[in-house]
Amino acid sequence: MDRDERARRAELLAQASIAAAACRKCTIGYERRNNVYGEGDPCARLMVVGEGPGETEDQLGRPFVGKAGQLLDRMLAAIGLPRGDVYICNTVKCRPTLQGPNGPRNRAPDADEMENCRPFLDEQIEIIAPQIILALGAPAAKSFLGRDFQITRMRGQWYIGPRDTPLMVTFHPAYILRQTGGEIGAVKRLVWADLKAVRAKLDEPPVPEPAIEITQASLF
Repeated sequence: MDRDERARRAELLAQASIAAAACRKCTIGYERRNNVYGEGDPCARLMVVGEGPGETEDQLGRPFVGKAGQLLDRMLAAIGLPRGDVYICNTVKCRPTLQGPNGPRNRAPDADEMENCRPFLDEQIEIIAPQIILALGAPAAKSFLGRDFQITRMRGQWYIGPRDTPLMVTFHPAYILRQTGGEIGAVKRLVWADLKAVRAKLDEPPVPEPAIEITQASLF
């Protein structure tokens, strides 16, 4: 991708980020500290989409920078993708919370929140035009594939996402971190299989465009 195109996309994303920061369609827009729009290569071949920002992300205004983000970085590195080479965002740009005994705690975004925030996600996908989308966790998968999606049964398959983009679903890094005992090894093997499938898809040679046969009209 040439420098001018990269700069053009970066500017479009910067303008879109300003619009997202001004949004107050949901209650969480008034409760959050920072809008967490997304970050990464504006020309990324892989876009990673999680469910929503957590506490650390809300504090810093960056996606996937807490413990789950650190694991995501290692997951991407395992298939030869530095964090800076992908684009990372969430289905919603503000932190969804529930009030707990020790203050606000994270929760998954609800359907209305994802619907309200969807134009921002669609705009990101349109600008970046990734070759592959990797959805992390059930809420992110459902935002693309519908509420009946069951991650334990339906992850690890290729689906068609926005712009006819190949879409892979795997477990969220936060889910991996919650596993204990023998379960963690089984989950890691599943995630590793999904990541290898993403790597293999990225390594596929581009499909050549069909040749266009030009028939010259008769001069007589």
